[in-house]
Amino acid sequence: MIKIGVSGISGRMGKRIARLVVQDNELSLVLGLEATGHPDTGTDLGRILDLPDISCKITDNPKDIKKTDALIDFSAPEATVEHVLACAEFGVPVVIGTTGLSDEQISELKKASKRTALLFSPNMSVGVNLLFHITGLMAERLGPDYEAKIHEVHHVHKKDAPSGTAKKFAEVIEKVKGKKIQVTSERTGEVTGDHTITFEGNEERIEILHSALSRDLFAKGAIKAAKWIMGKPAGFYSMEDVLGLKK
Repeated sequence: MIKIGVSGISGRMGKRIARLVVQDNELSLVLGLEATGHPDTGTDLGRILDLPDISCKITDNPKDIKKTDALIDFSAPEATVEHVLACAEFGVPVVIGTTGLSDEQISELKKASKRTALLFSPNMSVGVNLLFHITGLMAERLGPDYEAKIHEVHHVHKKDAPSGTAKKFAEVIEKVKGKKIQVTSERTGEVTGDHTITFEGNEERIEILHSALSRDLFAKGAIKAAKWIMGKPAGFYSMEDVLGLKK
């Protein structure tokens, strides 16, 4: 079995990933990692997952990552960098779904990926990553006569705006068009995540809408990525690698 650690274990995504790891007969949950001084530190993982005790307590010590075969990280930018450095030290592959990372922090991830396999994606959804590919193709084939724009909607608790996913869609289109495109954000209710990409010409408007209906979408994608990354050489990977979409 693959021994999995989950960082940001007490968060919404962390809990859901951990539950799915427990239910997967190919995986074993051996580590729950949180920020230094987090109130859940020392609590059995089973308790925060509403399961019987599983004899594994939440830790705030990144050095415990050495107990794992792979780490899945959905925490905060500063914590993610700290955890990635520990993964590099111990040669543990890591899957990162944390959003809001700065360019400098992403640069730190890329440096660490020279020492261990690291997969980073602003969105772990299989469908969204297929749309990244399709959107780039549409921008190329539709050409300069079509203006592109992106609108994203998320729940009121989301801290970063625009979303990492919207930024990625913009990056894909801007690479083709050679210019910046409009990206707008909305925060309302408990929306898991909606992204609308619009291409508009003089005679038609094309809209691509992706709506996330459950966080399981991202959790399952992260677990798929963790299984894929096992045994991979050091390097900086993405969900495009997992799905075989890279040219």
